[in-house]
Amino acid sequence: MDLDPEDVFKDEEDDLDNEFFQQSESSKEYVVYLVDASPKMFNTTCAGNDQKDETHFHTAVSCVAGSLKTQIISRSYDEVAICFFNTREKKNLQDLNGVFVFNVAEREHLDRPTARLIKEFDCIEESFMREIGSQYGIVPGSRENSLYSALWVAQALLRKGSIKTADKRILLFTNEDDPFGSLQDAAKKDMTRTTLQRAKDAQDLGISIELLPLSRPDSEFNVSTFYADLIGLDGEDLAQFMPSASQKLEDMKDQLRKRMFTKRVVRRIEFQIANGLSIELNTYALIRPTVPGAITWLDSVTNHPLKTERSLICEDTGALIQEPPKLFQPYRNENVKFLPVEIAEIKRISPGKLRLLGFKPLSCLKDYYNLRPSTFVYPSDQEVVGSTCIFIALHRSMLKHNRFAVAYYGASYHPQLVALVAQDEITSAGAQMEPPGMHMIYLPYADDIRDDEEIFPDTEEDAPRADEDQIQKAAALIKRIYVKDFSAFQFANPALQRHYAVLQALALAEDDIPETIDETAPDEEGLTRPAVVRAAEAFKHSVYGDSYDEESDMGKEKMSEASRKRKAIAENAAKDYDWGNLADKGQLKNLTVGDLKVYLNAHNLTVSGKKEALISRILTHMGK
Repeated sequence: MDLDPEDVFKDEEDDLDNEFFQQSESSKEYVVYLVDASPKMFNTTCAGNDQKDETHFHTAVSCVAGSLKTQIISRSYDEVAICFFNTREKKNLQDLNGVFVFNVAEREHLDRPTARLIKEFDCIEESFMREIGSQYGIVPGSRENSLYSALWVAQALLRKGSIKTADKRILLFTNEDDPFGSLQDAAKKDMTRTTLQRAKDAQDLGISIELLPLSRPDSEFNVSTFYADLIGLDGEDLAQFMPSASQKLEDMKDQLRKRMFTKRVVRRIEFQIANGLSIELNTYALIRPTVPGAITWLDSVTNHPLKTERSLICEDTGALIQEPPKLFQPYRNENVKFLPVEIAEIKRISPGKLRLLGFKPLSCLKDYYNLRPSTFVYPSDQEVVGSTCIFIALHRSMLKHNRFAVAYYGASYHPQLVALVAQDEITSAGAQMEPPGMHMIYLPYADDIRDDEEIFPDTEEDAPRADEDQIQKAAALIKRIYVKDFSAFQFANPALQRHYAVLQALALAEDDIPETIDETAPDEEGLTRPAVVRAAEAFKHSVYGDSYDEESDMGKEKMSEASRKRKAIAENAAKDYDWGNLADKGQLKNLTVGDLKVYLNAHNLTVSGKKEALISRILTHMGK
């Protein structure tokens, strides 16, 4: 079943013309990649993925190139700029020395990444020394401060847009932990002060500065020397910075192609508790299914997206109809006309509020009640002050007594009962893994739950049953192959990864399609461990016995008693026809598909396909 991730979690009352909806959807990210191009970045080497030495400049460029390629898929509406500092040539709107903004024709300095930008940036190392060059921008006796200039240029690039609708970031790549180490005391203090002030000015404008340090082989990057003050690190954050920064750098070098959806409020709802007491809740979609993007039609000449428009033409006059179409319902030989607004109001059978009905133990909530993706709810004090305090009190009480709340959710077109399940906050290594709040689970109607249908109720007593020893052996085998701390986020969808790899190869005119690893394939190496093999052999012997010969039984169909009965019925029914005579006279086509399948079932042949395929299969089996 094909699902649109933008529609699965969209509420019935989401209005695309709503100002709040448009503001939420317009949120994007502006990023400036600030790469140090000093000679130290080219002289220092480190071990790459293939154990070959590579320069820190190559590492930084590879991270940026990988980010640009994945951004096309993950966040296609984000805009980026690439800026080098400590360069010989200069190219920036401020005409500052030592700063070079890399770009391509027909693209703004801060804009969405294009295929041409990615292709030319992939080859930047080959032409960098020839066209841009590298030099120290901070030297004794000079007033040049390339780091200050780079922050100024980056801040100017990020003036586009508002901080209310866009996240603005500067990613700084460098292996120099003390950029002013070569200066004397007075000059060093002055440049340090002005650079820190420039960074503070940028942060006051809502621009975050993130450092991605590259440690040299002979010494560890000391963030306390200068950059701790620039990005505002102290205490525990300072101690944990280097491990987290190293992990972030590794993640950028080996990024996974995946679509990212901005966390937005799906809608705001009113939660009526009791006696006229109501609070405001925001609803969120925590998990969405990811499918390949929709097809975009492009102009064959300009390659720009096409905009489709629909017009209504009168059949009698051929004139273009300007007025919106009117709907009508025949009633007593008359057409009663309705406006679209009136139709929407007729369908609105509930005010769309959430009303608390009561509480039940968590043991009453079964897994199979969850028929559709749940919605996460969190309080908001924007309209109703005090909503957070009341929600926290209710949340803590439900966790303490192991209860879930039953509520009536009056959705406009599909009202139903829901279960509000409280979730406590889960943290790991100082980071939030699961947020506190409640999951709103949509409960089924009585007709949605059906009893198990017994296909062959008469053979229930003959069905094989596992004994206690077989159950224990099966449990031991499952325990051996059980994946600890399993999460669906650990595995990438191989079909989507292949799809994205093909798109990348087509867009960048690459000869080879990037290799994709199927992480869902069985772990053959893990299944050959001695403990797993012993558990599998013990389970096999408990079910089939010690004299079981697997090779001799390969290809033989094991039929239950019910299967034997069905085959006997099919064989008896097949005797009612003279199949050879019918085939010779060409009269098989006069039989129904059900009659033809009787012959196929009696001889263990495939019964799928159209009537012509069934007849051909019968004639082949008969040798005619």
